[in-house]
Amino acid sequence: MARPNQARLDLGALRHNIGHARALAPHSKVMAVVKANAYGHGAAIIAKTLEPLADALAVACIEEAVELRAAGISAPILLLEGFFEESELALAATENFWICVGNERQLSCLENAQLQQPMHVWLKIDTGMHRLGIDADLAESALKRLNTTPNVANDVVLCTHFASADDLDGTQTREQLEQFNEVCKNLPGKLSAANSPGILGWPDSHFDWIRPGYMLYGNSPFSAPHKNTDALQPVMTLSSAIISIRDVAAGESVGYGASWTASRPSKIATVTIGYGDGYPRLARNGTPVLVNGQRASLAGRVSMDMITVDVTDVEDASLGDEVILWGADLPVGEVAEWAGTIGYELTTRMPARTPRIIAAP
Repeated sequence: MARPNQARLDLGALRHNIGHARALAPHSKVMAVVKANAYGHGAAIIAKTLEPLADALAVACIEEAVELRAAGISAPILLLEGFFEESELALAATENFWICVGNERQLSCLENAQLQQPMHVWLKIDTGMHRLGIDADLAESALKRLNTTPNVANDVVLCTHFASADDLDGTQTREQLEQFNEVCKNLPGKLSAANSPGILGWPDSHFDWIRPGYMLYGNSPFSAPHKNTDALQPVMTLSSAIISIRDVAAGESVGYGASWTASRPSKIATVTIGYGDGYPRLARNGTPVLVNGQRASLAGRVSMDMITVDVTDVEDASLGDEVILWGADLPVGEVAEWAGTIGYELTTRMPARTPRIIAAP
């Protein structure tokens, strides 16, 4: 009998979420971001589901794009980090990979390359993230260079990336938007700025292209409730099962390091999932899980292959019962807070050991 761990994927929820992104930005084209193995969900199956619903896909690098082509994906694919070696350009041009250009080296390599056909290019402009992108005061000259080289198609998109769009009360996103608008107001080309929090919380950022990523997988980038995140449907449900139940007397401890001690006579369930399966090792005592739809809490340190859960107050908990670690009724962001991290990391670090299973429609 197979170990019960699985990451169930609801592809109907995925389709719903990209539809929600389109509804929020009805005049924008949609570039679905499937980098990092589609945020841990499985790049091939996610890209195949999104391909007919998106105008283009985006990954971090050419290796991820090649993987999608090998899986039969024919849609345009943007390389968000551009290229690292000039030798990548010929393959990118042949395979209809679009490239981001964000520094002088990339720009010069593109100008000097010998290509069989022009490439579709996005020019990244740094408006305050200070990670990638051409300095704002160099954007006009960089665009002119792109538009005069035969290696670039005459449809350069001007883009930027937000540093703090998940902070709806902060000023940085508004400042970045103002700078982006100022830089681009007299420049030709389509515009793109909105990532998931931009789509959900900053409608002035939608422009010609939106780039939904985290929201496609049904998760909110915000720490507080928001009207536009209520409609999101989680794509991944991480589940396992109880493999042991024991009674623990008051004063007895559970797990490595004896980090949890029973304050009352307790019933402890062992669940076959651990940090080797993608569950966060730093999840604290009290982290919620669902047992038969009822909330229970982590009791003891997360092991490589197992966790222990206090099911004293769970009615009729028994061997084989399903345990939900995160999903529709237990947001991954809530679990992440208990582990001192973010939901992005939890899904993206899901290892191959945990099988991705397509949920029945």
